[in-house]
Amino acid sequence: MEKERIDEALELLWELNEDGHSDIKRFKLNSDDADTDGLIEVLLKEGLAVIENDIIKPIGRGHDLARGLIRRHRLAERLFTDVFDLAKDAVEEDACKMEHILSEELTDSVCTFLGHPTTCPHDKPIPRGECCKKYRVDVQPVVVRLTDFEVGLSAKILFITPSEASGIGRLSSIGIIPGTEIKLVQKRPSIVLQVDETTIAIDPELAKEIFVKKGA
Repeated sequence: MEKERIDEALELLWELNEDGHSDIKRFKLNSDDADTDGLIEVLLKEGLAVIENDIIKPIGRGHDLARGLIRRHRLAERLFTDVFDLAKDAVEEDACKMEHILSEELTDSVCTFLGHPTTCPHDKPIPRGECCKKYRVDVQPVVVRLTDFEVGLSAKILFITPSEASGIGRLSSIGIIPGTEIKLVQKRPSIVLQVDETTIAIDPELAKEIFVKKGA
């Protein structure tokens, strides 16, 4: 409980400093903690934060912890909105849970999976990780919607997220299932795929629910 309490405080400090409103009064007003004075005392005693000219900010290990929490939270938001197509105002609670359980390795995997995004769905910056430092520029996501894939290239279908239960049935009936190797022939006026020696046309709206990874 104490760890979660400190985590929430550090995350709030990061966000307030990010917005340029990190005075003690603002921290107390925005914190949900029942004892903000005691919480501040813990942060200072543990060397996680410092107060200078009535401004409170995370330092040292506190800064690193806050940065990690924010990174995991915002990557989780991006995952839920980009991959699972959830409304950005509906992902906050689940993103809060994810920020406490994702390991650093898994966080980097999610970041790479998404193509090292620089902002969350609310346009706030996502702190860069070690995986991002390997690239001088942002790269394309490892996994993309079929509608965002490049015509003429081959891909492997990784998963399908149909908005309606009937969608998965329609796709399965024509051989479009996870693991299928396909080639994108065209996008307009309809999505045309080649599966083995068979050419298949599917509705663009249904194609948005198919996620693929570029083939070898």
